[in-house]
Amino acid sequence: MNTENKTSKGLPIGVRRAIAYIVLAIVSILCIIWFYILFINATRSKGELTRGFTPIPSTHLLENLRDGVFHGTQPFVRGMLNSLFVAGCSAALCTYFSTMTAYAIHVYDFKLKKFMSTFILAVMMIPTQVTALGFLQLVGRMKLEDNFIPLIIPAIAAPVTYFYMKQYMESTLPLSLIEAARIDGSGEFRTFNSIVLPLMKPAIAVQAIFTFVSSWNNYFTPALILHKDLMKTLPILIAQLRSADFLKFNMGHVYAAIAFSIFPVIVVYLILSKYIVGGTTLGGVKG
Repeated sequence: MNTENKTSKGLPIGVRRAIAYIVLAIVSILCIIWFYILFINATRSKGELTRGFTPIPSTHLLENLRDGVFHGTQPFVRGMLNSLFVAGCSAALCTYFSTMTAYAIHVYDFKLKKFMSTFILAVMMIPTQVTALGFLQLVGRMKLEDNFIPLIIPAIAAPVTYFYMKQYMESTLPLSLIEAARIDGSGEFRTFNSIVLPLMKPAIAVQAIFTFVSSWNNYFTPALILHKDLMKTLPILIAQLRSADFLKFNMGHVYAAIAFSIFPVIVVYLILSKYIVGGTTLGGVKG
């Protein structure tokens, strides 16, 4: 029997590959089925939802979007724009400055290098809820309530993003490449923006998606800071729609609003996914 076609456990490679595909297909179905249920329910009326789930779409999608999203009691379109602005700015600033921080600690040698790296990682252990009261008091003293600045600027300091960038940089960014750029007369900012950032595209895409989704779904902090309806983000508006009184509550409108809110997240993922799949081999010095 040809031993090259067997794994260490004696299974042929074809069987092992088939098992892997079956497992991946099952996991994919489990991930997608919840979105399918969401969009199916978004097409159903309040009365149809009370009769239980059916896998066949109904004909009330446009009605639910019209009455629950575009002409409802909550300004969902304005909330969409607010969420896009906050999440987009947070993702851009977080990935850029986290990559810059990882670059500085990876490339430069200074006395407190190990301490700074350990300190940044230690910040990850502090929950947001612990610092919420002090943060809210600071925002009040700076008169930044009903403002997007307290939601965007703190996103720059993201220890998790820094850690991921640092680990990726250690495997894809050789110091010899930086030294060669310096010998050629390239400045530090030019080296970072022109050489480091292109090599970090896969990591930046991954963290941009995570940061965007995290900021998009964030309810806790915006609920403490944003009070005017025209300044609120989508998670707050959806929560207010679900908390309506019984006579005005329509679950079809809620499903339509949730489907409306996750559409931009899907678009962002589709735009950035090509860097994740196609750019995993980027980096390094070619001989």
